[in-house]
Amino acid sequence: MKSSFLVLAAGIAIMAFGAWAFLSPKQAEGRYDEFAQCLSEKGMVMYGADWCPHCQNEKKAFDDSFRLINYVECPDDPQLCLGKGIEVYPTWMMQDGRKLVGEQGLKKLSQQSGCPIHQ
Repeated sequence: MKSSFLVLAAGIAIMAFGAWAFLSPKQAEGRYDEFAQCLSEKGMVMYGADWCPHCQNEKKAFDDSFRLINYVECPDDPQLCLGKGIEVYPTWMMQDGRKLVGEQGLKKLSQQSGCPIHQ
């Protein structure tokens, strides 16, 4: 009887986990996920502000894939941005310290980083 109860409990636990895994919301894959991930892996960081229209354009270009970009909201962390010498939004900083100032667009980011854009 005890072993039957354990088997039943294990079965219920497995079914509950399966239902949770099946029904839980999954992060949709974005169109530029590979590209955005490559930029992040290469240490690129975008510094910007929510109120900046050029920052918004840059974010919109990535669509849902922007979630994979290393991003710093400068008004939330002004000391960090000042310490990095950020004077204009957006500014992309590369791992070697080079800055790409202003709106870049995906093509230029690809050229500067060596990350291919797959669509």
